Amino acid sequence: MAGTDDDAVAAGDDDALYVLTAVLLTPANFPSVLGDDYPEACAALGLAPLADGYGIVLGQDGDGARWTVVVDDVSLVAVAIASWDCGMEYDLSPDEDSMVAALPGWPLAVAVAAPGVPAPHDPDPEVSDLPPLSPPDTTVWGPAQRRLGADEIALQWSTWRAQIDDSAFTGQNGASAAAAADAAESGRDEGGVRSGIRRVLAEARAYVESPPPLGRVRSSFAPGDARTLRADGPGWSMVARTDDIAFVLLDDEPGEVLPVGRGEELPGLLESLDKIAVRPN
Repeated sequence: MAGTDDDAVAAGDDDALYVLTAVLLTPANFPSVLGDDYPEACAALGLAPLADGYGIVLGQDGDGARWTVVVDDVSLVAVAIASWDCGMEYDLSPDEDSMVAALPGWPLAVAVAAPGVPAPHDPDPEVSDLPPLSPPDTTVWGPAQRRLGADEIALQWSTWRAQIDDSAFTGQNGASAAAAADAAESGRDEGGVRSGIRRVLAEARAYVESPPPLGRVRSSFAPGDARTLRADGPGWSMVARTDDIAFVLLDDEPGEVLPVGRGEELPGLLESLDKIAVRPN
């Protein structure tokens, strides 16, 4: 998701923003590294959680300073992202009337830089009264790293699923993580990992009875008639296919990816979560 070298958003008569990349910030599609739900992700940028969401444009000005431009023309940004993902050039130039805010810094890590300008750096303090945005710390295990891990599983589902032997869910291999997860779903509390997964499943069930903040449960495309479900909560993330198993990540279990067998309850839980999930337009 990168703009062309010529992409620029006018930021004034004597300045411009050279677009490097863009992301959506909507209830169904937001950078999960910023929060467990859409309102939390908006709060990280000081924005109100509007129902239609925002487009977030990241770039540099003529001096090389990092800027985040927020626009309310979500469709324009979505078209640009889709074009870039297909390897096509797209001149992302939102109208000034669509600009909601210009924030110093970047809330996400960006690996590229605009050619012909100084290296990326935060704007001088006198340019903006706001403190510069910076990406969440993902060098140590915590909420941001946990959510990024769940993102990766959702993107690479087949790879992660291929590592799981379904026979492990029969309970014959009691020492395996898969069997531990299966035991958790069946209600047998046999340690921190099992009790942690059981807590996740209980909180996910509670979402069905009392809808959580917008974006806590999201549903997206999957092959066949299935859907990919993503649910997050305090200290946990879950990725699942409605026709398959689930994977759980816990803040309390650094770096661990815990599979949960379908058992008797998971299929119904996933079906119920899919009914309340936010879906892309």
